[in-house]
Amino acid sequence: MDQFLFHLINERWTHPALDLFMAAVSDVEIWKPLLIVLAMCILIFGRFKGRAFVICLALALILADFFLVSTLKTAIGRRRPKQVQKVRMVQLERTHPRFLTLFRRPTIRYSDETDRNNSGPSFPSGHVTDNVIIGTMFVLFFRRWGWLYFVVAAAVSYSRIYLGAHWPSDVFGTAFMAAGAALLVAALAEFIWKRWAPRWAPELFARHPRLIE
Repeated sequence: MDQFLFHLINERWTHPALDLFMAAVSDVEIWKPLLIVLAMCILIFGRFKGRAFVICLALALILADFFLVSTLKTAIGRRRPKQVQKVRMVQLERTHPRFLTLFRRPTIRYSDETDRNNSGPSFPSGHVTDNVIIGTMFVLFFRRWGWLYFVVAAAVSYSRIYLGAHWPSDVFGTAFMAAGAALLVAALAEFIWKRWAPRWAPELFARHPRLIE
């Protein structure tokens, strides 16, 4: 089933418009400046809830990316689709600044021997981990509006299969793992806030007895 679904998405359910969209949505460098500006705006104008959200999110991403993802990749060592078979790949044109690549036609090619060792292991997916954690934190802090981010998370997750970078099982497994990690970090942050905030910031704690309101 994993192979069947992968080949459907990677080889058959393709379109020139999707090629550019999927490659772009999966390219972190394009969106990094926007994400930094958004985080700064939330820190400055988001008041208590916004600042608590950014801090908890940063903590969850750091713990997931530098410990959970790297540890599991090394321990499991699952090879990517492009490392074990010929898959369809989409490459964006190199531009500076990076967002200009959105106005160029991407290159379509098929993986070969040069792709065997130029990427790390397949599971878990770093892209899926980050975006599911962001989506989960948005839901915890902003409730129904937070669910909107899962549209982005779903697009990024699908793009990893479309681009030949991950198996469908990688994406589904990573999504559950990332959601669990985000919930665990949020629970830990809430515990620390209730335990120590009355001593560190009694006035602030009086106004906000819960970190996630």
